[in-house]
Amino acid sequence: QVQLVESGGGLVQAGGSLRLACAASGSTFSNYAMGWFRQAPGKEREFVATINWSGGRTDYADSVKGRFTISRDNAKNTVYLQMNSLKPEDTAAYYCAARRGVRSSLRREYDYWGQGTQVTVSS
Repeated sequence: QVQLVESGGGLVQAGGSLRLACAASGSTFSNYAMGWFRQAPGKEREFVATINWSGGRTDYADSVKGRFTISRDNAKNTVYLQMNSLKPEDTAAYYCAARRGVRSSLRREYDYWGQGTQVTVSS
């Protein structure tokens, strides 16, 4: 079992930056690939970024490529999402997720989810 707790959300103006963090507990963090997903009101939860167990491999949704960076610190059991050049369309609840095995962009392949943190980008 893995427990995930996100933090770092908030209100920011367009063009600004935020860094989300997701703290994991309950199991060996380095056994898990991690992902960030987001869900805007009335929309499906969508993939944002994923990272493998070591941090050496990452993938991003096209909509955030070049603006967002996923990273992890296995010594701190934490995964991060650095978000730069934020746009109003980035407004959503952001969720981190964990899965054993390789990184994945597929929501259904993740076993554990956090409760989410809200990001609101004003124009």
